[in-house]
Amino acid sequence: MSQPQEFIFDSAPAGHSQSDIKEAKTRSQLGVIVTGLLGGSLVALYAVAAPFVTPALRKVCLPFVPATTAQVENVLRVLRARSGTLVDIGSGDGRIVIAAAKHGFLASGFELNPWLVWYSRLKAWREGVHRSTSFHISDLWKVSFAQYSNVVIFGVPQMMEQLELKLATELPSTAKVVACRFPFPTWVPEHTDGEGIDTVWVYDAKTFKSHLQHGTTQKTIPEHEEKPDSHT
Repeated sequence: MSQPQEFIFDSAPAGHSQSDIKEAKTRSQLGVIVTGLLGGSLVALYAVAAPFVTPALRKVCLPFVPATTAQVENVLRVLRARSGTLVDIGSGDGRIVIAAAKHGFLASGFELNPWLVWYSRLKAWREGVHRSTSFHISDLWKVSFAQYSNVVIFGVPQMMEQLELKLATELPSTAKVVACRFPFPTWVPEHTDGEGIDTVWVYDAKTFKSHLQHGTTQKTIPEHEEKPDSHT
């Protein structure tokens, strides 16, 4: 009686060896691993970036653009005869606050981005001015600036008109306001310093509070623009 024949079926498709299949499986597993790592990286990136991006989704945002060395120097120069408390509205990485503290101010910064606030606190501690600085995670529209005699603002045009009213209402008449990058739309600056993007405009609270009390405003006309012709 003949032995039963053994049939061996090769599961590999025609034209593909076992080694080809193993290599394909390895590639597939590697693809899964890479996809997982990429997905995890994107989640981590979103977690870090979200606090930076979220403020930009607001109707009026104050984006983080680091102050240049010249801007910091100009701010300190126009405030060289001043002292007391200082606040930087939208303090970013804290460089204005820290520089002001080194020049004798009791300086504070308000910033929506918690990562920047924590970085600012660490930097102030490393540079030895943590006792004369403070950084707060807060929306500028929900804070009163009545206690500050010096205000620094790196604003955007969309917010400056609203900020005029807020500061004119809250600040003491002895205060000075320094605007960087963009001037206030109706206030007349006491003087300016620097040029180009490093220009700073200095405003006297006594002047703009007086205009508020009398219900009047004055439009600042840049020097390079001609006044409108009165003839029609």
